[in-house]
Amino acid sequence: MNDDFLFANDSDEEEEILSIGSWKVIIVDDEPEVHAVTKLALNDFIFQDKKLEFISAYSGDEGKKVISENPDAAIVLLDVVMETDDAGLQVAHYIREEAKNQKIRIILRTGQPGQAPERQVILNYDINDYKSKTELTAQKLFTVIMSSLRAYRDIVSLDNSRKGLTKIIEASANIFSIHSMDQFIDGVMQQLTSVIGCGNEKAMYITDTLMVNCTDSKHKDGLTIIAAQGEFENSLGKEIKEVVDEELQAAFQEAITGKSIVYYEDYLVAYCYSRFSNNSILYVSGLPKHVDDSEKALIKLFAQNVQIAYENVQLQLELEDTQRELVYRLSEALENRSNETGNHSRRVALISGALAKVYGLTESEIDIVSTAAPLHDVGKISIRDNILNKPDSFSKEEWKVMQTHAEKGAKILEGSNHSVIQAGAVIAHDHHENWDGSGYPDGKSGENIHIYGRIVALADVYDALRHDRCYKKAWSKAETLKFIESESGKKFEPKLVQGLLSCVDTIEQIIEQYPG
Repeated sequence: MNDDFLFANDSDEEEEILSIGSWKVIIVDDEPEVHAVTKLALNDFIFQDKKLEFISAYSGDEGKKVISENPDAAIVLLDVVMETDDAGLQVAHYIREEAKNQKIRIILRTGQPGQAPERQVILNYDINDYKSKTELTAQKLFTVIMSSLRAYRDIVSLDNSRKGLTKIIEASANIFSIHSMDQFIDGVMQQLTSVIGCGNEKAMYITDTLMVNCTDSKHKDGLTIIAAQGEFENSLGKEIKEVVDEELQAAFQEAITGKSIVYYEDYLVAYCYSRFSNNSILYVSGLPKHVDDSEKALIKLFAQNVQIAYENVQLQLELEDTQRELVYRLSEALENRSNETGNHSRRVALISGALAKVYGLTESEIDIVSTAAPLHDVGKISIRDNILNKPDSFSKEEWKVMQTHAEKGAKILEGSNHSVIQAGAVIAHDHHENWDGSGYPDGKSGENIHIYGRIVALADVYDALRHDRCYKKAWSKAETLKFIESESGKKFEPKLVQGLLSCVDTIEQIIEQYPG
């Protein structure tokens, strides 16, 4: 074996893996001395502030196992002839065809090139380099490792970019949904990782609460975390001074004061300026030591795009909140006219959401039914006060008039293109139908009654029984549950009744939180 290769870079220092990560190199060879010499020759190798981490396998079968256990390995130095004349070629085939690992760079090494001719191997196997052990000096080994790592880095970067773009596209399709924020932030952070080539990042996206609505007054003068990853993921809603050290707090203030992006040894703090709404700060750690000017320009552009995207989501959330508030105010106006207790519609909305969740509806359906639930009695606007507020029992004719509020409510809301109003029309029509078919206006039964109507019917009755009405006093929790259970399979769907029983503590908390 060549002396340049055998004795290059001799060192007795203990191998150190830098804190920001390492490049995994798998050595598959049945000669132990090849492992030792390879590690010796590459002992001081560093690429992008990362050293090499060597993993050894001494047969083809062992090599397959190691490769499957380390899918993030960058390079495999693969001997051709081991337990069989083509063991290495079988491993190469396994990597690409069975393990489906297209990223790892395969460098085939052979001491017997005649048994595996280079041209034939290159044509038939998806390998990246082919070297004879006799020609692989320390310098040539250095060169092939460096070029392979650069190729691996670029492939990983492209893959990260693809994954990040995929997440952003998926989030964009649902960008105006309240549930898309986490996915969007995760996607844009992966894109930023691809832009600057950093490794395992910890990231926060925080906003100055002096410029945004804050539900907690104690955060009035601080910076509050609104999205996070890594070790900060459990810090949502907290002020940064509760989470990070004084040095990082000072970096935030420097970015705010200069309205700029500031770079430190392994992290950046970016001020995201907006002409229209909230200004924000983006913090990312895990940077390489050197970020060049072109990368800084991309980061600056990226930071502004993150702010614009965040504002779009915030705008949609504000529109949804406005819609929800208008529905509540309309329903509260009806409550005042009919002398019903305050907050009835709000409680019915929240109880309906709780029931929809235990029933197994999707997040989108839960949101729709809870938002539309307050519209269930909108048809009462057409009922005369002397009937609507009558404290005694209705006459036969009065009861017929009262029953018309279901169909009239549906007619008021029908024809809309908006999902919440469409759901409101369904709920208004179906919330007095009974599971056994004895309800009104159409005498529907079972699953012919829309699930939204079935849910709101149960929520409405539970809340009505637990509060005073012009014709009765409030029932106790025990009395209410006894009645609900007695009507299972009659007035109410049995599955929904069981769901109510399983979350009754949550429902009682809602009643306690919104009295009236």
